[in-house]
Amino acid sequence: MTLSDDPETRRQAIVRRIEAETGIDAAMISRLVDAFYERVRLDPLIGPVFDQRIADWGPHLEQMKLFWSSVALMSGAYHGRPMPKHLPLPVDARHFDRWLELFEATAAEICPPAAAAHFIERARRIAESLELGIAGAHGVMLGKGERYLRPPEPWAPPA
Repeated sequence: MTLSDDPETRRQAIVRRIEAETGIDAAMISRLVDAFYERVRLDPLIGPVFDQRIADWGPHLEQMKLFWSSVALMSGAYHGRPMPKHLPLPVDARHFDRWLELFEATAAEICPPAAAAHFIERARRIAESLELGIAGAHGVMLGKGERYLRPPEPWAPPA
């Protein structure tokens, strides 16, 4: 087996290429994650969803940094399964739209344009995938361009 056949060597080459093309590195990922989740925690729509589930933000932020390293750099640093963690959440298209709005604004402020575009493209795919998964878990099959809106709780006043 040559070095080019070694999966870890190939992965490291991919990471270096993406870093060179975008300027993304661990420090940028850390700044982005910290700034983004600061906004999330203050947001009146999605903040409560997180607050009800995360007591200690330190470990969550570290996991999110590993996640974004894997997503943005293809580093392989994250080994979790995001979908099962998101399926029971009381969220729908409105929450994903707000999540993306906050993420895109944060990426545009924290990152140079090439890096911001790289992060944002992946964030949009993640939001779409999670929304499709959550809809499916609730028995809703979305067609192309359709969005998932949760039905109102039986006890909740109509919106």
